[in-house]
Amino acid sequence: NSSESHNCAKSILTSDRLQIVVTLSEFFNETWEAANCANCLKNNSEGLSNSTVEFLDLFNKSLTCFEHNLQGQTVYLSPNNYTEVCKNCNETYRMLNDLYNNLQRMNRHGGESGHSAHLCIDVEDAMNITRKLWSRTFNCSVPCSDTVPVIAVSSFILFLPIVFYLSSFLHSKQKKRILILPKRIQSNASLVNIQEKYS
Repeated sequence: NSSESHNCAKSILTSDRLQIVVTLSEFFNETWEAANCANCLKNNSEGLSNSTVEFLDLFNKSLTCFEHNLQGQTVYLSPNNYTEVCKNCNETYRMLNDLYNNLQRMNRHGGESGHSAHLCIDVEDAMNITRKLWSRTFNCSVPCSDTVPVIAVSSFILFLPIVFYLSSFLHSKQKKRILILPKRIQSNASLVNIQEKYS
């Protein structure tokens, strides 16, 4: 009976004590949601979104570049000297990093998938692996472009108190006490002489 099909399915799924089918179904649904898997797909879930395909392609190119520049050189390189990898793969890594940052920005506004949340776990894991290889394993670091302005501003702020105290010292005149002696009447002896003259 079609009207009772829902109840029939429910009774079959929950017939055992563990309800293993329901438990597995809930587990997979929660995992799908937690991993944001829908964010790697197109709106109607027909396949991977164009941005995800582009990212994974660039990710594979980066890994290929890392491997290509390490082949035959590991014998000659010390563990901390991967200058060839840093130099030859810098462009690919920067493109991958920029694309990832753009995908993050797009995803906050809905993106291709129509879901606004984190990127899907495949993209995030791929970027984490690449960044870990780039910074920790190969020790490739590009100096921050903001270093010079930060140093300039910090120096200016540290120099301000010196300028303040120096200018306040120079502009404030140290006033010396000038004692103004009042004109005093001549001593008593001279007064007595004056009085004697007139008397």
